[in-house]
Amino acid sequence: MKTVNEISKLTGVSVRTLHYYDAIGLLHPTETTGAGYRLYDDTALCRLQNILMFRELQFPLKEIKKILDSPVFDPKEALSQQIHLLELQKKHIEELIAFAREIKEKGVRTMNFEAFSKNEMEQYAREVTEKWGATKAYEEYQEKAKQKSSEEFEETGKKLMGIFAEIGKMKDLSPADAAVQEKIGTLQAFITDNYYRCTPEILKSLGEMYVEDERFRRNIDKAGGEGTATFVRQALRIYAANNTDVGSRNEQ
Repeated sequence: MKTVNEISKLTGVSVRTLHYYDAIGLLHPTETTGAGYRLYDDTALCRLQNILMFRELQFPLKEIKKILDSPVFDPKEALSQQIHLLELQKKHIEELIAFAREIKEKGVRTMNFEAFSKNEMEQYAREVTEKWGATKAYEEYQEKAKQKSSEEFEETGKKLMGIFAEIGKMKDLSPADAAVQEKIGTLQAFITDNYYRCTPEILKSLGEMYVEDERFRRNIDKAGGEGTATFVRQALRIYAANNTDVGSRNEQ
């Protein structure tokens, strides 16, 4: 455990800033002593490292909190994204240096502002934020998560994987089979009860993520056998197509 002063000396982040991060829920101390001293463990330090990396990449604190608190946040994938953003930042700086050298050597004849464009960096940053979710579903998830202990949360995850395991046993059937579609309805109800209101549209989007996101595909295939994630996506597409009108009416 490290005190707030030790963390400040180690990272260069002021004590006042660390207190502010605690106040806004971005970085809570692991525990607070009876005398009121904040103490931080290695997990808190890892979170602070992510905070500082995202801050270096110009992410607002509000967005950083949503990213780190996202139920699908993957530190390894986030690090890969941070590296990519840093590479884009490096490329941008190198282009600016080359542009400045050209001005120095040749002088300025026509104004060229392309070197100042950050479109690629900004687009990728938006994709990172959108991936980790600043949505109503995410906010609803946060509220439900507050009501569960870590043990309850883990148990919910195991039950979810259990549903995928049951669907995996049906891979010899058509994704449109009534039994498969009934099990997809069970999946939708489980997500709604334990995470957030899962409309057919959201369910369809989840199906795409289950296959495109390596982490989800690996875990679902582990639960239900190779190919389960792809089978689930096919079944979810059919379910969404058959239930969209019902979902739309329920929204009204």
